Amino acid sequence: MTADKIYLVGFMAAGKSTVGRVLAQRLGWQAEDIDSLIEQRERMTVADIFARHGEPYFRRSEREMLRLLQPMRHVVVATGGGTFVDAENRDFMNLDGVSIWLDVPLPELVARIPLDGRRPLAADKAALEQLYLARRESYRHAHVHIDSTHLAVDDVVGKIVDTLTARPPVLARPPA
Repeated sequence: MTADKIYLVGFMAAGKSTVGRVLAQRLGWQAEDIDSLIEQRERMTVADIFARHGEPYFRRSEREMLRLLQPMRHVVVATGGGTFVDAENRDFMNLDGVSIWLDVPLPELVARIPLDGRRPLAADKAALEQLYLARRESYRHAHVHIDSTHLAVDDVVGKIVDTLTARPPVLARPPA
């Protein structure tokens, strides 16, 4: 594998955090999770951040966290479901490493999303479906697409490693 940084992207509950930890362990790399890092820094949950400061504040925090992680190499970064939707973030990630879209169909995601309020954008099912459809258009810009429908975490990790080993993605890099 020629890449030295992997960004996992996809909708909420697609398994980015879990896959990120297992993939990093398999590669002998470090694992980082954007949402967890923001929660640690802010000393509150993502849901509380949304409630107290709003989504724009949270999106700025995501952008800041990406910049703080930029110097790191040999790291798997689990992003939030909306991180890759922002064009500036998407371009940054696609230049900095390999972006991998963990694609899971909406019914499977809905079954995974807890109804405890931890996912503030999942409260309204109709709005959730619209958000899912809109975000898929952004996720299509990832370097690698992994269909992880009904797959166990180890199987998703295996698919990622096999895909990157068999055909390393051509990464867009800024001119020298």
